[in-house]
Amino acid sequence: MRIFLLGILACIYFPAQAQQLKPGFDPDEYSKLLQLPQGGDTSATSPEGFTLLYVSPETGFYNRWFLWKRSDNVGIILIRGTVGKLESWLANFYAAMIPAQGTLQLTDSTFFTYRLAKDTANAYVHVGWTAALGFMAPDIVAHIKELYATGTREFIVMGHSQGGAIAFLARSYLAYCRELPADIRYKTYCSAAPKPGNLQYAYDFDNLTRNGWAFRVVNSADWVPETPLSLQTVNDFNNPNPFINIKGELKKQKFFVRLYGNMLYNKLTRTTNRSVKRFRKYLGGFVYKLSSKHLPGFRQPAYVFSNNYMTAGTPVVLLADEEYHRHFPFDGKNIFIHHGHEPYQYLLRKYYKVQD
Repeated sequence: MRIFLLGILACIYFPAQAQQLKPGFDPDEYSKLLQLPQGGDTSATSPEGFTLLYVSPETGFYNRWFLWKRSDNVGIILIRGTVGKLESWLANFYAAMIPAQGTLQLTDSTFFTYRLAKDTANAYVHVGWTAALGFMAPDIVAHIKELYATGTREFIVMGHSQGGAIAFLARSYLAYCRELPADIRYKTYCSAAPKPGNLQYAYDFDNLTRNGWAFRVVNSADWVPETPLSLQTVNDFNNPNPFINIKGELKKQKFFVRLYGNMLYNKLTRTTNRSVKRFRKYLGGFVYKLSSKHLPGFRQPAYVFSNNYMTAGTPVVLLADEEYHRHFPFDGKNIFIHHGHEPYQYLLRKYYKVQD
């Protein structure tokens, strides 16, 4: 009732404002988002024109998000990336796939019912980052409602690294969340983000954010956006596909053709199928056991038989050249040399002439 009344008052006292968010990649906008502090220190220096409204508690896999407000009344949902905690890293390694619609039991009494794609039969997502979103989602939705009631109609969803991966899923969740008003406009920046789901999820995300409303910003020298490892089996193709019924077609062939064809087909599919089983075993069940020590109420969901991870979002590629590698040399140990905010800002200045 409180939110409803605030919404009515907002309509009276906050008349419709001009649209501030514009479609298309805005390098200055992205640069300032990268500069927003993520350490929880409210005294940290932030870009001019940004006000920190809220810092969430650490939940789940040590996840945290921040609510900022820009001077033009745009709300910013900033999702923190991986931190130096085992549980935070486990969210990344927990890379089995689950359906894009379902319910996760997060604690003994907390359930996260989610929908992340329209095609809920064939779209799959990363279980670790979906669970991480689940611990934060109710809080995010509640604060969007409160800001909406004061007149804010536009939001940016932003994250770097693990935060970028969760930002993909958060944007999808907000689109299908029935609790939120339909007139909210979102823009999304997934920076240095790993792959969030399979091809059907990526199709849905790209359609949802078409015409310039979501971007995957990558440094071409950064290995993190290439993860998780992807495996494609014959079952990952759209139906109908020519691979599903090969054995049926082979039965119509002569004996030796049938014998050779079955042998070749089995060799080609056996390896990928075994690999998917191993991935589900180690990046699903094994990582779940490790995670459950920190999250004793978290129940293991059923995994799908797939590991066909794909990128999503309109790509903005920051191409690393020789000059870049002189500034950011790999010494054989610093494996994240190309993944932090600084190299991304460097390439942004190089190609887009962004000023600090």
